[in-house]
Amino acid sequence: MAVPKRRTSCSRKGMRRSHHGLTPKQIHYCGHCDQPILPHRICSNCGYYKGREVVKVATSEK
Repeated sequence: MAVPKRRTSCSRKGMRRSHHGLTPKQIHYCGHCDQPILPHRICSNCGYYKGREVVKVATSEK
């Protein structure tokens, strides 16, 4: 089994882990109702995608 001859320095350990960072989720806003949505998804609030209604959303009336 391979055993390292020298201790891995903090710098080298950091360089190895440089690609492990997470990128934050991109948040877009619906052009119809200005609610935050994920990109390339139908708006769950109004049912619009790319400026046209794709899904009819039932409105609750009280």
